[in-house]
Amino acid sequence: MLEIKHTLCPSCSVGCGLNVIIDNGEIVGTFPYKRHPVNAGKNCLNGRNSIESYQNKFKKAIVSKSETDVDKAISEVLKELNSADNSDVTIICSGNNDIEEIKAIKEFGESKNYNIAFYADNLKDFSDVASYDEIANADKVFVIGDLLYENPLIGRRIVHAKQNNAKIYALDKNENSITFNIADEISNSTVQEFLDNNASNIDDNSLIVFNYVDSQDDLDKIESLNCKCLPVFSKSNSKGTLSIIESKSLDEMIDLLDNTKVLLVFNDDIANEIDFDFGKISKIISFAPSSNKTTEISDIIIPTKTWLEKDGSFVNAMGETQMFTAAIESDALSEIEIIEKLNG
Repeated sequence: MLEIKHTLCPSCSVGCGLNVIIDNGEIVGTFPYKRHPVNAGKNCLNGRNSIESYQNKFKKAIVSKSETDVDKAISEVLKELNSADNSDVTIICSGNNDIEEIKAIKEFGESKNYNIAFYADNLKDFSDVASYDEIANADKVFVIGDLLYENPLIGRRIVHAKQNNAKIYALDKNENSITFNIADEISNSTVQEFLDNNASNIDDNSLIVFNYVDSQDDLDKIESLNCKCLPVFSKSNSKGTLSIIESKSLDEMIDLLDNTKVLLVFNDDIANEIDFDFGKISKIISFAPSSNKTTEISDIIIPTKTWLEKDGSFVNAMGETQMFTAAIESDALSEIEIIEKLNG
């Protein structure tokens, strides 16, 4: 029997609605949620493929490359934590976790005096951000990053702005940026040079939308300009996580990892995001639904529920809290249930 369940796309911070197709208790496909206000019946390729984490999820826990049951693996985690100095333990939180999980992870880390780290694409939270509609209605849009390719449902608003006679200024490191195709002016400079060169064009009818910066100084520069902005994160709940845990810059993350002996990674792929010799860390423990570069180098892997198997809430890039419910039942543990076991 076919069923359709509504949920949210987990692929980035835009917050699109997604329908999943369930056939006899198994998720087999997706299609856009037409009545969702963010995407109105459109989904990008990442959204359509987002169920791969469910289809490829871990079946068993893994310790030293060998499969085992979850309780035995959690016992191994406890042994590692009990034998380590708390100051040598670092927890990596993720924008892939929902609000409720982030609160539980933070409370757990603080109760043990562990280091807690969150990396948000080297970006930070801005208290007053532009809405998606404001992008479409701006007179001038300054785009940093290939948002038409990487965040197409934001890119759609940039296209609408262009159709509304806005002038589009685009910066990207890639000379073949898709966003360049609709831009009036393009640049391959640094972010700082791009902002400085366009300072006279930026006013209160302008808007800066971006998914990367070169340094923390770029964030300060953007914040100082007389216009609204919208950072677009690579993970669904990065903005929500930023309201609970302060993010670390790339340099701060590397300094912390340099002084870490036991690394707990909650639903993140930090090895794919940061150029660091993770072989220097004695034990890497991943809590993840499916394989990634970080689980490949982990000593212990505890399988977790995918977002399709739990209830929770994400905060999208423009600051709206969005609730979602489980589309399918699962015997896997959520991060909150795992933390309860780690707390004894």
